[in-house]
Amino acid sequence: MGKTSKLSEVAKAAGVSPITASRAIRGTGYVSEAARARVMAAAAQLNYTPDMLARRMRGDKSNLIGIFVNNYGSLVLHEITKAISQEARRIGYDILIFNAERFDGPGRAPTCDMLSKLCDGLVLLLPNAEDGYLEVIEKQRIPAVFFSFEARDVSVPVVAVENRQAARTAVEHLIGLGHRRIAFIAGSKGTGQSAQREKGYIDALTAAGLPVLPELMEVGRFVQAGGYAAAERLLALAQLPTAIFAANDEMAFGAIDAIHSKGLKVPGDISVMGFDDIPTAAGKFPTLSTMRQPLQEMAARAVGEVVEMIQGAPAASKKLAFPMELVVRNSTGPGPAAPAGVATAA
Repeated sequence: MGKTSKLSEVAKAAGVSPITASRAIRGTGYVSEAARARVMAAAAQLNYTPDMLARRMRGDKSNLIGIFVNNYGSLVLHEITKAISQEARRIGYDILIFNAERFDGPGRAPTCDMLSKLCDGLVLLLPNAEDGYLEVIEKQRIPAVFFSFEARDVSVPVVAVENRQAARTAVEHLIGLGHRRIAFIAGSKGTGQSAQREKGYIDALTAAGLPVLPELMEVGRFVQAGGYAAAERLLALAQLPTAIFAANDEMAFGAIDAIHSKGLKVPGDISVMGFDDIPTAAGKFPTLSTMRQPLQEMAARAVGEVVEMIQGAPAASKKLAFPMELVVRNSTGPGPAAPAGVATAA
């Protein structure tokens, strides 16, 4: 049957009342197993599909968590999405993924409103601070968590890494190898994370008594092509850096490609340090030294916070920051001032 049958037709075919058919399909209230089986068989035969949005308007749960992504594309977003999906499904929720460059863009507001009502709660991945939809979530008190966001204080939970401290650790690793002329490739401003990583870079240099030189600070927009272009500008300097710290792994890959294109070696001529530890970091040549995000733990906390709000806990302004792990591989090695015996890790 091409046309979706009404609930009353399902109830008639199953030999039960409409309210019993509704309970069987919704999974609420008491229905005998025999009656439930007849209802589900009739619904399948008649091609009945319940209106989930109407059910949500009645206060039913959809068991859906929405993952709203600003401009899906980077490899780390894929890893975060996978971790959150696994955790949500582990505890009985399905996932709906919505991607948009901006959620407050023309024509996007009605879609966001519909999807937010369809889902029990939301996780916003790397949200853009300039997107007006973030304020909508706060004002409407939608059960939501912001994932990897440090641009400003918000009235919902935020799950992120300790960006500033992790960046400092990354640069201290390079300083410990004897590097003194260390460049930084920044990402974009949207989530506020790049700014925190830049502060960590400056913290490490300042603590070591090294100058912070604007000529060694470039922008790569968190993409591999941007990292390549930023590294090319650094390689055009009269005095080259001996190490580059990129604010994510993809820009680090671009920097390595740019260095190799000039006939230079990594780490023999210039060391390169990334940030995130996406799976390809261990498969590149050379393998990438980087900072590892504890994505499974972060995903579990983000989903847990959303579920608590779905179950009635009020939204609260709190930052849940996770430490990162230094992963030393083959892209970092001794700098020109390194003491004898210092060597790169395998």
